[in-house]
Amino acid sequence: MTNTAARRVCFALQVKPERIDEYRERHAAVWPEMLRALKTTGWNNYSLFLRQDGLLIGYFETADLASAQAGMAATAVNARWQAEMGEFFVALDGSPDTGFLQLTEVFHLEDQLDALTTTATERSTS
Repeated sequence: MTNTAARRVCFALQVKPERIDEYRERHAAVWPEMLRALKTTGWNNYSLFLRQDGLLIGYFETADLASAQAGMAATAVNARWQAEMGEFFVALDGSPDTGFLQLTEVFHLEDQLDALTTTATERSTS
């Protein structure tokens, strides 16, 4: 993604091993109202990846993380969803949508390619 207005957010949570199958089932058909709320509050290109041991990695793009989280916090559907999902996680500090461990991005292909292109363009114009 080369849109610099969007921020890439990656996070980790740990699903309780005994709840992994149910967690998968719940996410196979997320409530339509929840899906629409996520989209309208700025959670774009949102994906969840679940390892067999319960390690959950989430990724989404948003213009502003705090605004996206605040937008969801203001919806009734999110309160219901978070109340149900919170019980699936190990050592969760807060609700799943705010208590996750945010990961630091260390590499993004398009950013580095864009930097190469910009550097090459600057060299050719000097």
